[in-house]
Amino acid sequence: MSQGAAEILGRSGAIFALRRDLPKIARSDAPALITGETGTGKEHFARSIHRQSRRSANPFVAINCAAIPDALFESELFGFERGSFTGAVASRPGKAKLADGGTLFLDEIGELSPYNQTKLLRLLEEKEAYPIGASEPEKFDLRVIAATNVDVEDAVSTGRFRSDLYYRINVARIDIPSLADRPEDIRLYIDHFIDRFNCDRRTSVRGIDPEVLSLLVGYDWPGNIREVRNFVEAVFIDPPAGPITMGNIPNAFAHLRQSYSHTGMGECERMLAALEQTNWNKAQAAKSLHWSRMTLYRKMTKYNLAQSVTPPHRRTGRDEEL
Repeated sequence: MSQGAAEILGRSGAIFALRRDLPKIARSDAPALITGETGTGKEHFARSIHRQSRRSANPFVAINCAAIPDALFESELFGFERGSFTGAVASRPGKAKLADGGTLFLDEIGELSPYNQTKLLRLLEEKEAYPIGASEPEKFDLRVIAATNVDVEDAVSTGRFRSDLYYRINVARIDIPSLADRPEDIRLYIDHFIDRFNCDRRTSVRGIDPEVLSLLVGYDWPGNIREVRNFVEAVFIDPPAGPITMGNIPNAFAHLRQSYSHTGMGECERMLAALEQTNWNKAQAAKSLHWSRMTLYRKMTKYNLAQSVTPPHRRTGRDEEL
């Protein structure tokens, strides 16, 4: 296994398969699309691909498409010439130019407007683009890796994402599973972040109490790896001298104790109770369970409730009369 692929933590079958495929994707120069819930480490996968590729000695440049105002995206990506607009007192290269020879990573590509999707499509197809105010296009030699946490196929079917751009970037595909789908990896991430913060803070937190570990492995982690890191970092605000115990669970994560207290209710019963309490408003039910909506939908499918809009036992007035 290559060094870059070994950077991807996980002992689950899904992660093993991804580590096996990463070197093949890295050897290719085709555009790549990485999908996964927020916090699953999409940029980490993109950087791993870059480090294993022939472009590894050249820049890896990232753009968060969701963080750039729509009107500024074109100048951010392609740059501009001096005098091309008010305030352009000097020419500035865009991120595509900075990534020349290397990899351009477009995070949250699903947030791009249709106009900017068109501009990006030209870059992918022609490997050239016009900086704002330029009379001649610039040529680029780069690989594009895009990432999104939205259902891109659904976005295409509803017209929110251009189908031609989708087919152009969906060549090498990586679908990162959520932590909820690979609970066997949770302990690995907890230990990883404990080791990291021990090293950074020069502390000596010694693992985690079995009762707390059972609690954490049973939790759904809607924020995925990022949420695991936040949990461990919060513990290290006041780190214990020994293992992490129930008393060390930070206030920001007090819902862990509450959600998984010994109520005698199973996962399906807790979910149904939350749906009942919110009149089957899925967004509110997911919030009350400290799940993402995607997690709630997945659990509903698991328990054959995916098609339910109202409680399955609720009847109409006519039914009740019968």
